Amino acid sequence: MADTVLYDLTEGLATITLNRPDAMNALDDETKAALRDALRTAADETAVRAVLLTGNGRAFCVGQDLKEHIGALREKGGSALTTVREHYNPITLTLSGMPKPVVAAVNGVAAGAGAGFAFAADYRLMADTAAFNTSFAGVALTADSGMSWSLPRLVGTARATELLLFPRNVKAPEALELGLANRVVAAADLAAEAESVARQLAQGPTAAYAALKESLAFGASHSLAETLEKEAELQIRAGGSADHAIAVEAFVNKEQPRYTGR
Repeated sequence: MADTVLYDLTEGLATITLNRPDAMNALDDETKAALRDALRTAADETAVRAVLLTGNGRAFCVGQDLKEHIGALREKGGSALTTVREHYNPITLTLSGMPKPVVAAVNGVAAGAGAGFAFAADYRLMADTAAFNTSFAGVALTADSGMSWSLPRLVGTARATELLLFPRNVKAPEALELGLANRVVAAADLAAEAESVARQLAQGPTAAYAALKESLAFGASHSLAETLEKEAELQIRAGGSADHAIAVEAFVNKEQPRYTGR
């Protein structure tokens, strides 16, 4: 794996860190490929029960590396944007679709695809010094990294349209108010708080979390009747899991359950 993306697996938690601090974790081709591959590894590894995504330095991720992009644009024109299908789409789909919870620790500015990746996570902790910026229209581009799907679901269509048409820094207090962040914490405390949340999820009933993610994704694009049927299907699956049996036994015995993720 490239040095621009760090991968650590400890006690069920995979921590994936964007590691181009001097470039504010801008996404060059090497970094995009490494991030895509790291996320796929985390999704596929049975030892991984939760994922923590963050950035090294003063930014979470400022999106596409425009210094690299301008050379590709001069050489290839609009076809330089095939990176959306090659990198951004699989990254976003893996973040949102993997059968385990993903926590984004937004340590600094998250712009463009960087914001899109954070929005694709299941839970977002944000430093009080951080900010989101859609940024696409500011460089005469449309949304990618799933933002035209995720942003309206987080803040509503009218506000999403505004944020996309008029890109600006949405600082942490407003991001929390809008629903872009689940929690805002002091910058000095972010790493510890995010790890604590992610480890709590990694020790939880991860098979049930996977079913919850599947149910939410299904319900976003199906009718109530179809969603009820999906819930019934998933509940039967969850009810047959080892973790459910462990939880019921622990409840009856007034003990704390020790989940296995199965």
